[in-house]
Amino acid sequence: MKETARPKGHIWLVGAGPGDAGLLTRSGERALARADVVLFDHLVGRSVLALIPEGAECIFVGKEQGFHTVPQERINALLREKAAEGKCVVRLKGGDPFLFGRGGEELEGLKAAGIPFEVVPGVTSAIAVPAAAGIPASHRDFASQVHIVTGHTRHAPGDGIDYAALAQAGGTLIFLMGVTALTGICEGLLAAGMPGGTPAAVVQQGYTAGQKRVLSTLAELPGDAEAAGVRPPAVTVIGGVCSLAESLDYLSEKPLFGVSVAVARPKDRGSKLTHLLSGAGAEAVEIPSIRTVAIERPWGLTEQLAQLAPGDWVAFTSPVAPPLFFTAMRKAGCDVRALQGVRFAAIGSATAARVESHALPVDLVPAHYMGEALGEALAEAIAREGGKVLLPRSARGTDEILRPLRAAGVDVREVTLYDTVPPRALRGEDGAPSPLLEALAAPGFDWIAFTSASTVEGMAEILGEDALRKSRALCIGEQTRQAAERYGMETRTAPQATLEAMVDTLVEAVRMERSGGHA
Repeated sequence: MKETARPKGHIWLVGAGPGDAGLLTRSGERALARADVVLFDHLVGRSVLALIPEGAECIFVGKEQGFHTVPQERINALLREKAAEGKCVVRLKGGDPFLFGRGGEELEGLKAAGIPFEVVPGVTSAIAVPAAAGIPASHRDFASQVHIVTGHTRHAPGDGIDYAALAQAGGTLIFLMGVTALTGICEGLLAAGMPGGTPAAVVQQGYTAGQKRVLSTLAELPGDAEAAGVRPPAVTVIGGVCSLAESLDYLSEKPLFGVSVAVARPKDRGSKLTHLLSGAGAEAVEIPSIRTVAIERPWGLTEQLAQLAPGDWVAFTSPVAPPLFFTAMRKAGCDVRALQGVRFAAIGSATAARVESHALPVDLVPAHYMGEALGEALAEAIAREGGKVLLPRSARGTDEILRPLRAAGVDVREVTLYDTVPPRALRGEDGAPSPLLEALAAPGFDWIAFTSASTVEGMAEILGEDALRKSRALCIGEQTRQAAERYGMETRTAPQATLEAMVDTLVEAVRMERSGGHA
């Protein structure tokens, strides 16, 4: 029998933008979400890499000037091989793939092989990175034209640039991949007649915690950039628009500018905390540190539901629990009508919102979003009005809520709804870090934000205990703080167990550190 040929896959060439996941296009995010295989390079921002779906094969094909991890020919071959396996492949490239990104070269090979592809343009770093430093590419008072030039060619850095034409054309000159060629570029423009006092700037690692800007003149820029320790990737801008940088810069005024934060979060749950941190100027990178595994048939749930009476309580200690609880109820043949007269307690506002989404009121939320505070509040309510407590929770739940309830003699019934385990996709079967984890973890983080003790445990397994000790911990509560300190981490704990309070705590810690105090 003749073997049926495997269907050819599909390839998306996606521009990842300059570094911040907020600058990835919606089309790019959709393509990434359906990827079976992702080939990425070193210019893709960590917050973008964090969007790669669990289970996707990640292949690092980073190419840095002077050191090609994977030759271009091998990259082209990998694209063909993965497509021939019938995979959905995303070739993820920093900035825009068609602007000095060799995107055209890669697609030529796919076209010749008859492999279908689509192109998703990206926000180019040529425009975005200077903007991050307060430098517009054009301005009616300074430049009506913009010239974008690669500082690195097939031969030598800066080789083949027509400096005379650029000097005569005027406007704004933007050089990509030109750090090693910076001296030659400036000397070439000076020799072509461009005034040495022309405003100039170089911006390193735009939209990341490593962003650095050097403002200078054409004649002095190479020396000033070297003194500032500028390293690739960086964008060089030459022209009058650089004089606007001080007045138009906005990112550096944000309180967490230059701070990198890993947000340890449950897998498949979006993080409001990430958006709050990014809004305050931090480079916030979500790392899935735990994943929730629902118990298929929670033992004892049906019996405990049957024993609930009006005036009894159902208490939730995590936003994960309410949807799993109501799903388990439906699978057991019960609906919310069985809970008539039952009261609900939630550890915090996010958990309460999950209950209220089922059109059920929440009767008790403690002033402090902590298990112990919830237990104390429940004990007081039951002392006045009676009743027992059903506690649907994690298999790894602590006794924080149980201590005050047991001390008050409250009848507490526990039902295990789910377990929390570390995601496996970030490490191989042998425990070695995956290419994706290596890219996410390097060069480390200033802070790691933890919203539960279980995220601390998960992050320790993912990053390793040594990596945790090199970062400081931002914690939502005392139990989380204790878990972080067990790994030797320096900690700061929010005074209230809210995401907003966590960000305020970090802002204050960074402010004190920068003013010469102790964070």
